[in-house]
Amino acid sequence: MSPGIVGVLGGTFDPIHRGHLDVARAAHDALGLERILLMPAHVPPHRHRAPHASAYHRFAMTALAAQDAPYLVADDAELRVDGPSYTAHTLARLATTGYAPSQIVFITGVDAFAEIATWFDYPRVLDAAHFAVVTRPGHGLDLIEARLGALRPRFAPPQALRDAPAANAYETRVFLIDAPTSDVSSTSLRAALAAGGDVAALVTPPVHAHIVRHGLYRPSLSQAGRLHEES
Repeated sequence: MSPGIVGVLGGTFDPIHRGHLDVARAAHDALGLERILLMPAHVPPHRHRAPHASAYHRFAMTALAAQDAPYLVADDAELRVDGPSYTAHTLARLATTGYAPSQIVFITGVDAFAEIATWFDYPRVLDAAHFAVVTRPGHGLDLIEARLGALRPRFAPPQALRDAPAANAYETRVFLIDAPTSDVSSTSLRAALAAGGDVAALVTPPVHAHIVRHGLYRPSLSQAGRLHEES
């Protein structure tokens, strides 16, 4: 496999957690990727509210999480661009840095990829990179088969990327990866923190220390007072 292939895992990362890292690890192990960029989104196109933590804190947590493995690299490219962080735009910007579509692997979970028909610039976005689709708790590869059967000609086993003689020798593919990943979401993690719960097992120790040090996702005293009065 060409060493020039790069993986990209984007997300709000509000906060980044072990589920995200498990998805990255699954793609790394299955495809033999030497480098995976962790890209926090500036404005997630699928959300109607701004992220709870600032861009500064989300990137800081991403950089801390990247310490978990030598192949992970925190990348702030999306945070430096105004407007929604569409996958199509992200991949287009990578192309301007010299990457061919077959040298990029966009990594996502089954649950997100199952909605790809609603993504900006679909179906052309599928030609902008390979896609690595990793199972998530409660979301198996059968979901992709059921919803996206029309894409079956693009499906390929992960080994196909390792066996390719050259990065540019074939068209983009969708690699389906069945791997165990932690059953956690940023939404549930924030809710646990707001309730005063312990989330140490759901994030890496440096990320947990950052959350605690800055009091992230916990209601302020004024918010707590208002909630008490409302109850």
